[in-house]
Order: sequence, then C-alpha cells, then structure tokens
Amino acid sequence: MKEFNFPEDVNVFGFSVNTFPAGIGDAFDILIQKTGDCAGARSYYGLSEFKNGKMIYYALAEEKFPGEGEKFNYEKFTIEKGDYLTMKVSGWQNKTNSIKDVFSEIIEDSRVNKTKPAIEWYINEDEMMCLVQMNH
Repeated sequence: MKEFNFPEDVNVFGFSVNTFPAGIGDAFDILIQKTGDCAGARSYYGLSEFKNGKMIYYALAEEKFPGEGEKFNYEKFTIEKGDYLTMKVSGWQNKTNSIKDVFSEIIEDSRVNKTKPAIEWYINEDEMMCLVQMNH
C-alpha cells in the first residue's frame, strides 16, 4: 500500500448504478459515450459507500470545465483533496471480481477513515487505483 495525495478537490459527475455490481461496465460505457473521452483522455472514478444499510455505487467522470455535468443532467460530486491509502491494480479488466478484496485490505488499515467512500480511479484501460481517504 502507498499513500497518495490529491492536492485539490476533484470535481466529478455521473450517476448511481442501480444494478451494482453487474451494471458497472455498462455505466462507464454510457459515460465514455457521452463525454467522448476514453480512460486516459479523462479520469473516470467509481465511488462506493454504504447508505441506509446498502451499498451505493456511482460511475463518475472528471469534469473538464465547470458545469459540464449539468450539461448531461448528471449528479455532481467532489472527491476531496487530501491523503489517501492506495493500491494499484494492473490489468484490472481481468480482475474485477477481486477489487472488493483489495478494498477490504485497505480498509483494515488503521490509518483510513472508514466513514469515507471507497474510490476506484481508472487511470487508463490497464491501470486503476483503489483509494480510501486517510484520517487527518
């Protein structure tokens, strides 16, 4: 595990995946089609958190300009600046069933803030990072 710092808030937009986990791929396909940018040309994120006793997953794209999310009528979110504990996953498209295990390992670390969402950062078609914000 490594530490990573987002020096600034990251503004993102997207929508919840009601068929989680089965619908994640389709959700990102929709975002890529709407934005016209593949992973690598724009950062994409998956954000998951427990709300009202169930897991909610959001497929998100980084905003390239203020108000871009509203143009598509999507929800806006902010990935908070600060320090995160991370693990990189190479060849993630062949490892989607094991990503939950990566997060389980990160969340066991006493340095993370368990009240914060788990974040998947899709850097490109091959590499992603699993991140959980650390305690201040």
